[in-house]
Amino acid sequence: MLSLVVHFCRLLQLLQSRKQTTSPRNTVHFILYNPPQNYRELVTNRRSSASASCATMEYKQIEMEDCDQVLEHLRRSFFADEPLNKSAGLCQNGSSCIALEAHCVEAIKDRMSLMAVDAKVEGCCKIAGVVLNGILRPGNAAKSLKKLDSTSDADFRKIFELLHGHSLKYNLFEHFAVGSIFDVRILSVDSGYRGQGIANELVKQSVAVAKANGFRLMKADATGIFSQKIFRSHGFEVFSEQPYDKYTDKHGKVILPVEAPHIKMQQLYKRICEGDKDDKEQPH
Repeated sequence: MLSLVVHFCRLLQLLQSRKQTTSPRNTVHFILYNPPQNYRELVTNRRSSASASCATMEYKQIEMEDCDQVLEHLRRSFFADEPLNKSAGLCQNGSSCIALEAHCVEAIKDRMSLMAVDAKVEGCCKIAGVVLNGILRPGNAAKSLKKLDSTSDADFRKIFELLHGHSLKYNLFEHFAVGSIFDVRILSVDSGYRGQGIANELVKQSVAVAKANGFRLMKADATGIFSQKIFRSHGFEVFSEQPYDKYTDKHGKVILPVEAPHIKMQQLYKRICEGDKDDKEQPH
């Protein structure tokens, strides 16, 4: 009888031991805290890919000798996709626009523009993004608007009549009493490099360039929702805006039927160098 009781107790202990070693709780903890090696590598790679890409970028001032490469970048990454260009049919299907390219070169001449260059690409200057900045002075918008009368490119004229006309109507020079404005004219990132913070860095460094050169005010005509968000994230504020569906001809027809989600152009500004004199007329 005693041996039967002992045998029964041993059997009970064995069953309890097996129950503990097969506990679902233990199995779950093993999966959570001891993932396979390839899983850990996958997570690490995903987290580090964006920062690694940004770490290889070099940000440089655009010189005149860089013009050809910058224009090639813009033909590929900006001209056809910019909301107003797309609406007007300007530079579509890879075509170039002499007037628009001349506008870009004029900004580069002011020696305030920047480019992001991928340092990983050896043997060539692989441009990942650019920001074209120029110096705007009183009377420039009126002169540019008048110059459009001699432009044969109707699509180009249609776009810049809006931009220059808006600047004249909502005059930053009169409102802020400045003698020159740091004008952010084009912000572009190659499609293969988007989502890595390059546009943000280009705007950030443009602010630094404006400060270093003694400007009190920055301006940007942001035509799309994405650039508007970027500028606002860097402290730019909306001074004026033009809804595209309200920009019509004398017959009430919308002149530039821009596709959603882009619904308006915004003229944004940022005050800088509050304590400095703006008119130490820049040595450029």
